[in-house]
Amino acid sequence: MAMKGLIRTTLFCLRHMPPTCTIRIASFPHVNSAWSRFYSEQLLDTKKPESNENQSLLSNLEYMGVDITMARKRQPGILKKMITHEESLRKFLQSKGASRETIASIISRYPRAITRTYEHLQKKWEIWQSILKTDLHILKIVERSPESFFRSGDIENLQENISFLSSLGLTPKDLSQLLAKAPRTFSNRAELNKQMVYFLQDLHVCLGGENPQEFVKQIITKNIFILIRSTKRLKANIEFIQSTFKMMDKELLLWIQGSGADILDLCNTYIKRNYKNVQQKLHSLGCTENEITRIITSYPSILYLSPVNFLVKIDLLLKRGIGIDLVLETPRVLEVSVDNIKSRIDDLKEIGYNFEVNGIGILVLSQTSQVQDCAHLHTLRHRAQSKCCITSRGHP
Repeated sequence: MAMKGLIRTTLFCLRHMPPTCTIRIASFPHVNSAWSRFYSEQLLDTKKPESNENQSLLSNLEYMGVDITMARKRQPGILKKMITHEESLRKFLQSKGASRETIASIISRYPRAITRTYEHLQKKWEIWQSILKTDLHILKIVERSPESFFRSGDIENLQENISFLSSLGLTPKDLSQLLAKAPRTFSNRAELNKQMVYFLQDLHVCLGGENPQEFVKQIITKNIFILIRSTKRLKANIEFIQSTFKMMDKELLLWIQGSGADILDLCNTYIKRNYKNVQQKLHSLGCTENEITRIITSYPSILYLSPVNFLVKIDLLLKRGIGIDLVLETPRVLEVSVDNIKSRIDDLKEIGYNFEVNGIGILVLSQTSQVQDCAHLHTLRHRAQSKCCITSRGHP
C-alpha cells in the first residue's frame, strides 16, 4: 500500500508541476524490497482458488474424450464425487456396441451416468431388453436420451411402472413405443403415472363415458407423451378447449378420444397464444368464427405451429394462388415445409394442375405418391395434346 501511495504522489507531481520546473526523483534505498514484492504479488495475483473437483476423475474423463466444460455445466456436483464408475460404464456400453465417441457424448450430456455400478446397469438393461428386445434399439434410445436410462437408480420403481402400464391393457408393442419415444415414462415415480391414469379415468366418467380403462388406453396410445405431463396442464387445456369452442360434455369426450388427444400435452400458454394467432389471421382473411372453430377442432395440430410458421405458410399459399377456402378444406397442407410448398405448387402448375377444380390434397402427399400422381397427370396431359393434334390434322 505504501508503494502504491508513493507512485500516485509522484505521478500527481509530474502532471501538475510548471513546465520550467525540474524535479529530481530520488531513489528510496530504505524501502523494504520484500514488502514491495509482497504487495506487487497481491495486486497481480488473479489466480482462482483451487477447485474441489476430483482431479483424478477429471483426468479419466478427459482421457475418455468427455467434454468437461459441458459436463460441468450440466451436473457440476458429479465432478466432485470421490467414488464413481466411469470405467465400468465404458466397458458396459462398449459390450453393447457403443463407440468411444458415443460413450463420451453420453457422459458429457448426462454425467450422472458414471455413478451407476456395472451390476445396476446390467439389471436395468435386462429389464429394458424384455420390452425392446435388441441391444441396438436400447442403445439408440440411451444415446438420444441418456437421462431416461441413467436418471433413476430405482429398479423396483421401473418394474412397478411396467407392471402398472401392462395392467391397463397396453401391449408389448405399446410399451415399446413408450420406451422408445417417451422413456421418461418409466423413470417417473410410479405414483405420478398412477395419478395421471386416475385423472383420465375420472375425466372420462365426468364427461359421460362408460369405459374408463379403454379410454385411458386410447389416450396413451394416441399421445405417448401424456404420462410425462402434469394433471394440472391437462386440466387447464381441457377447460380452455371446452370453454373456447363451447363443446358439450359428450362432444368434448369424442374430440379427446379422436384428434384432440394430440394436443393435450402442450403447454397451456402455448396453446392460447397460437389459438389467438390463428384466430386473428383467419379473421383478417374474412373467415367466420364457425369456420375458425371447425378448422381447429377438426385439425388440432394447427396449434402446434408457432405464430411465425403459421403466418409464413398462409401468406405463401395465398401468394401462390391457393385460396383460404382451400386451406380450410385441407388444413393438413400446413404440415408441409415452406420449401416443399413452393416446389410442389410450381411443379404442379407447370403441368397444368388446377387447384380450384382438383383441390390441394396432392400437396400433402408423400414425395413418392406425388411423383406417381404427377406422372399420371403428365400422361393424361400428353394424351389430351396428342388427341388435339390428331383432330386438328383431320380437320384443316
